[in-house]
Amino acid sequence: MTLVHYPLLTVFIPLFAAVLIPLLAWKRPHAAFGLALSGSLGSAACALAGLRYVLMNGPLSYAIASWAPPLGIEYVLDPIAGYVSSVIACVAAAVVLFTKARMLPRLGARAGAFYALVLLLIAGLLGIVITGDLFNLYVFLEISSLAAYALIALGSARSAFAAFRYLLLGTLAGSLYLLGVGQLYVLTGTLNMADMAMLLPGVWSSPVIQLGLILIVSGLCLKMALFPLHTWLPDAYSYAPTGISALISSTMSKVAAYALVRVLFWVFNAGHGNYCDPVLQVIAGLGAVAIVAGSVLAIAQQEYKRMLAYSSVAQVGYIAVGIGMANPWALTGALFHILAHAVAKALLFLVGGQAQGPETVLGPEEPDTLPIRSLTGLGKRQPMVAACFTVAALSMVGVPPLAGFFSKWYLVLGALHGRHWVLLIAILSSTLLNAVYFFRILERMYLHAGAREVSPEEIRPCESNAEGHTSADLKGRISSGDTSLPEALAITIPIVGLAIAVLAAGVLSSGIVSGVILKGIQGIL
Repeated sequence: MTLVHYPLLTVFIPLFAAVLIPLLAWKRPHAAFGLALSGSLGSAACALAGLRYVLMNGPLSYAIASWAPPLGIEYVLDPIAGYVSSVIACVAAAVVLFTKARMLPRLGARAGAFYALVLLLIAGLLGIVITGDLFNLYVFLEISSLAAYALIALGSARSAFAAFRYLLLGTLAGSLYLLGVGQLYVLTGTLNMADMAMLLPGVWSSPVIQLGLILIVSGLCLKMALFPLHTWLPDAYSYAPTGISALISSTMSKVAAYALVRVLFWVFNAGHGNYCDPVLQVIAGLGAVAIVAGSVLAIAQQEYKRMLAYSSVAQVGYIAVGIGMANPWALTGALFHILAHAVAKALLFLVGGQAQGPETVLGPEEPDTLPIRSLTGLGKRQPMVAACFTVAALSMVGVPPLAGFFSKWYLVLGALHGRHWVLLIAILSSTLLNAVYFFRILERMYLHAGAREVSPEEIRPCESNAEGHTSADLKGRISSGDTSLPEALAITIPIVGLAIAVLAAGVLSSGIVSGVILKGIQGIL
C-alpha cells in the first residue's frame, strides 16, 4: 500500500463496500453484515494509519485522478483531519458491530439495503472531513444526509415523520451552504480551500463575500443542530432505530462542526480581527444558550433516547462556544469535545439499545420509547452494561479523569483567557445540570430494586428471525446465559470498547492535545 493513498482509501473503502453490499446480499442478506463490518474496520484502519503518517511526516495532499489543485479535487490529511476522521471511523465501526445482535435479526431481506446505507453514510462523513474542496464538501454533505434520512425512516411510523422533517431542514441547510459557496466562487474563481484562503484577503470588503460567509455558516449551524436550529434533532434521534441513533448522534453533528471549524479558520482566517468576529460572537452566544437550554430540556424528559437527544443539543453548544471564543485553548476544547462526546454519546445510545432486553430483538419494529423508569435495577440485571453507562454519564458530567472533564477544562481555560465571563458561567452551570439528569438514572440503576417493565407491544413470541429462532427461544437463551458467542461479542465489544475509549481519551488527553490538536491548529490562531 502506498502511503500517499491513505486519504483516498479512508473514503473509498466504505464507498466501494456500499456499492458491493447490495450485489452480495441479493441472495444472502446476512452476508451484508460481514462486508459492512469489513468495510468500516478497513476505513478505520486507514484513518488511524493516515493520522500516524501525518503526525510523523506532515500534512498529506492527494489530487484525485492526478488533476492538480486548484483545478482538480484535492483531499487533504493534516493532524486535525486525521484526528476527526479516526474518531468518526472508529466509532462507526463499533456501532456497525453492535447492529449484528440488536438489528440484524429483524432486518431480513432488508439487510443489504440497510448496510449499504450505513456504509454510504460513513463514506459521506469521512469525505466531508478529508476533502479540501468546498463544492466536494457539499457533495459529501448531501451523500451523508440522504443516507441518514433513509436510515432514520427505517424505524416506526413516527420515524418516517422525523426523517421527513430532517429532510426538509437538511435540504434547506445544504441549499444555504451551496449558495454561500456560489457567492465565494463568483469573486474568487476557485473552490479549493487553500487557494481560496489566499485570494479572500483581497476581496474581504465585498458584501458578496460577507453574504457568502453568513450563508455557509448558517447552513453548517443547521446541520450541526445549533440552538435554535435544532428542531430536527430530537425526533430524529428518538425515533430512529437505536443503532442508527448511536451512529448519527455521535458523528453527524460533529462532522458539521468540524466543517465549520475548517471553513472559518482555514478558509476565512477567523480569529484575527477581521469581519468574521461578529459571526464568531453569534456562534458563541448561541452555543451558551444551547448549553443551558439543552440541559434544561434534557432534565424535563422521561424517555431515555429523547433525554439523550436534548443532551446532544447542549453538547453541540460546548463545541460552538469553543469555536466562537476563537483562541487556542477554546478551539482545543471544542476539538477535544468532538472526541469526548462522540464516544460517550454512542456508548449511551448502545446501552439504551441493550437495556431494551431480548424481547425487542426479533420484532419487525423497535419500540419507539425506552422510559427512564425501565432502567430501574439495571445495575443488578446487567452490571457490565450499567458500569459502562456510568463511565459515559460521568464523562458527560465532567468528572476526572474521563474525557469529558478535559474538554470542559480547556473550554474553561479559553473562557478565562478571553475573559468571556458569561460563557464561563454557562459552561460551569451546565455541569450541575448534566449531573441532575444523569444521576437520576444512576440512582434508578443502582439504588432502586425492580425488574424492567416490558410492554405487551415488545413481546412477540410467535415471530422468528432468518435463522428460525423465535423471540421466546432467544429470550430464554439470553436469560439463562446461553447466548451464542458471536452475539455476546457483538454486544460486549462495542459497549466495553467505547467505555475504555472514554477513559483512555481522558488519561491520554495531554498527549492527544499536545501531539495532535495543538500541532494541527498551530499557526491559524
